[in-house]
Amino acid sequence: MEDRVPPVFVFGIIADIQYADIEDGLNYLRTRKRFYRNSLQLLRNATRRWEEQRVRCVLQLGDIIDGFNKSSSASEQALHTVIGEFDKSLADVHHVWGNHEFYNFCRETLLASPLNSAAKAGSGSDLLANDIYAYEFSPAPGFRFVLLDAYDISMIGRDESSEKHKRSLKLLQEHNRNADLNQPPVFDGLEQRFVKFNGGFGQEQLLWLDEVLTLADQKQERVTVCSHLPVHPYATDPICLAWNYDAMQSVLRSHKSVVCFMAGHDHDGGYYMDESGVHHITLEGVIETRPDSNAFGTVYVYEDQMVLKGNGRISDMVLKYP
Repeated sequence: MEDRVPPVFVFGIIADIQYADIEDGLNYLRTRKRFYRNSLQLLRNATRRWEEQRVRCVLQLGDIIDGFNKSSSASEQALHTVIGEFDKSLADVHHVWGNHEFYNFCRETLLASPLNSAAKAGSGSDLLANDIYAYEFSPAPGFRFVLLDAYDISMIGRDESSEKHKRSLKLLQEHNRNADLNQPPVFDGLEQRFVKFNGGFGQEQLLWLDEVLTLADQKQERVTVCSHLPVHPYATDPICLAWNYDAMQSVLRSHKSVVCFMAGHDHDGGYYMDESGVHHITLEGVIETRPDSNAFGTVYVYEDQMVLKGNGRISDMVLKYP
């Protein structure tokens, strides 16, 4: 990067912090260790580095605190602790919502919390709708970010009396015969995505995204789209894939402005460049990162490419625009 022109701007990325003031434990499948308290230290490592690199903004890709906080009535305190670390930075933090956000809080509480970062978008951009947490903003001329609500269609993100909850339950039961809907279907392959801790994008959100990207096409902007759930099966384990990933891909592929899709959820991470040249990045999760390592990235944005400088588990990448 030293022999290149300066970047247009720089931003930070991090996913699945899942902080809780509890002892280390194991993941849902009991195959990986989770470092609940130490995730806060890894966040500190990230924010200090971002200050040195003078990032313009940070994308926090969801699951900022762990669901275990709810059972000990520690959700508010845990969120306050983590937000306090982010607040030490001068950069605006844009928060994506994941399944653990909904384990801790109802949608109405989240909308009234610091995790509703739509106001930081500036330039008049606001939420897509009162009950859909999706918005877009431009960090610099010629570039745009779009944050999506992957739990728009979901059981955990919706009140049980709502139409979206009922539709989600029906969809899950059609594909998953288990009594515990967090247990993947017995079928191999992409059917494993039909679990309760996933969700999908409603038609209103897909239409809105299509409109945003159409305008970006006309302006010849470079767009990075973000969601907690990955939307390409080659960039994640199927168990972490959005329910209607194919509908989302159809929208993305129809717009030349899209250069990258960033997600979390799959703590092992993943990467795939699709046939349209769009980079699908699934960020490794902080929560399953050893205390002697790290899991955050800094992205240097240029006119012709983005350069991701990874830390710890996250690899360096050069992301050429399609």
